[in-house]
Amino acid sequence: MKWDAQQYQKHSFVWQLGEGVVEMLAPQAGELIVDLGCGSGQLTARIAESGARVIGIDRSTEMIAQARANFPAIDFRVADATDFRVDEPADAVFSNAVLHWVRDAGAAISCVASALKPGGRFALEMGGRGNTRTLLEGVREVLGRVPEVWFYPSIAEYSALLEQGGLEVRFATLFDRPTVIEGENGMDDWLKMFGGALGLSDRERGEIVRRLRGRMFRDGNWVIDYRRLRVVAVRRADG
Repeated sequence: MKWDAQQYQKHSFVWQLGEGVVEMLAPQAGELIVDLGCGSGQLTARIAESGARVIGIDRSTEMIAQARANFPAIDFRVADATDFRVDEPADAVFSNAVLHWVRDAGAAISCVASALKPGGRFALEMGGRGNTRTLLEGVREVLGRVPEVWFYPSIAEYSALLEQGGLEVRFATLFDRPTVIEGENGMDDWLKMFGGALGLSDRERGEIVRRLRGRMFRDGNWVIDYRRLRVVAVRRADG
């Protein structure tokens, strides 16, 4: 899927609502931290404000180009979540709103574990079990199915993958976070930005919006039924 980096930046809720994940990470001055799936770099820069050295990684060349333009002093690199390497062991890996795009979760977790020093931490937020359920009902009604684009695991499912990958789960929570997308065209804009991998035609996208309006359009805005999974894990010394 090719991303429109400038359009992505208009969906500022992605990183604004990710501020809590940065607080959960608790970056410290002098640490080496990898921002996995950094997008256009706003949260990478927020982490760097702590005095940590930060490497931003994203598979999208368009996103990395935008991130470099936004924050030229930060080290941004093009790499895939399932096949990335860093030059020295990191104190932490951070990831916000990315890993539900990665179908091979085991490969991504293996790369994270390899990037961390023993005792290094992995702080993440991603879509969890039940994320965008109502929205996906509309997709299913129009397409007859929901293409396998996203991976929305339960706490137990993702914790098991982390443990298998050599990471010890220290904290995990799954919570509802209804998210407002402003304006009459909010759902159409969301589907264009984040639903591109569904392969929708203009007609299909319009029909999905029409069907969902009565369920998700409130007081002039769209409210998407996000459910988020937050986890902190550390690399085991024997991992």
